[in-house]
Amino acid sequence: MLDRDGFRPNVGVILLNSRNQVFWGKRLRTHSWQFPQGGIKHGETPEQAMFRELHEEVGLRPEHVQVLARTRDWLRYEVPDHFIRKEARGHYRGQKQIWFLLRLVGRDSDMNLRATDHPEFDAWRWNDYWVPLDVVIEFKRDVYAMALTELSRFLPRVHHHNRYLRAGMRTQRFDDSHHDPLRESGAAARPSDAAAESPVLPTPDEP
Repeated sequence: MLDRDGFRPNVGVILLNSRNQVFWGKRLRTHSWQFPQGGIKHGETPEQAMFRELHEEVGLRPEHVQVLARTRDWLRYEVPDHFIRKEARGHYRGQKQIWFLLRLVGRDSDMNLRATDHPEFDAWRWNDYWVPLDVVIEFKRDVYAMALTELSRFLPRVHHHNRYLRAGMRTQRFDDSHHDPLRESGAAARPSDAAAESPVLPTPDEP
């Protein structure tokens, strides 16, 4: 289904965990990694298409996620001719996408890459939110940048509860009990959480 300008309606999904890391899926039998995405069928709303694609590609249902935001307008990219099948050239120009920002409220184990008999991914991982654009296929980079930037203001606040902070609190209580006004306790530094970065590469069946 193409619009009058030759763009296929599509949805993209940025799925967060509690650390604001994003879901990266590895395309079946390839070395390509990307966000879940898929076309909007005739009669579907973008949100309906998003939930359908989320279940088909990741195995999650609406009760497993919280919808945080969506892009206000369509984000478009054009596909170079050499990525377009010959019979579609002159008609198909690219994709226009509505992007959704979701938060996983279920568990990692709720994900199922074999929810249908036509899986999209054969592996997945959590990755940093700000994916490096130089590993995204060139004609998608602007859309990735626009979607991530527009939706970044809706990122939830991350609360860090760990033993390092608790240790700092215990130290402060110990110091207070000894009434030593010259001694100050600072919160211990939190180690950063680094997620591996994986490239998003072109795929022959869905550019």
